[in-house]
Amino acid sequence: MTDAAPAAAAPEAEIARPAAKRKAGVPIWRVGKPDSILAAAVDTARDALAAIARPEDIGSHIAAKSEGERVVTHLFECRLRGYRGWQWFVTVARVARSKVATVNEIGLVPSEGSLLAPEWLPWSERIRPEERDAAAHGDDAAPEDSEQDAAETHDDGAAATSHDDGPQGPDEHDD
Repeated sequence: MTDAAPAAAAPEAEIARPAAKRKAGVPIWRVGKPDSILAAAVDTARDALAAIARPEDIGSHIAAKSEGERVVTHLFECRLRGYRGWQWFVTVARVARSKVATVNEIGLVPSEGSLLAPEWLPWSERIRPEERDAAAHGDDAAPEDSEQDAAETHDDGAAATSHDDGPQGPDEHDD
């Protein structure tokens, strides 16, 4: 009976452990040996990539990773300006008993050192604390000034706008 107690406690310990946060945009690769025919299709992947990117923007082949049965993703170094740390990917697949690799998808994927946009935050979390406090106390001085400036700008723009540009045309007005 004492052997059953540790076995029951083990799943609870796994549940209590926080999950590792995954970096946005970085895929989780499946483990396993890639299909040998698809792993050897580096030239097919590079040719497909050359159809959408300049040859000077495609670097060396980095890896071939298994995505599942008869599906492999090839990774290439990306040399595009502004995409430091990113990698080109070309996913190839084949049907059973075929020796021909078919290109399924091409794109860019970030790696560990990639520059990424910050995670999206709801508007309520982007407001500075002093702005939130001012709104809570009813301090509306800044918005009134903005509305007054907008009204003055509208009046200036209205004087410069012709009244003849309505849907009825210049000769159809009831003056």
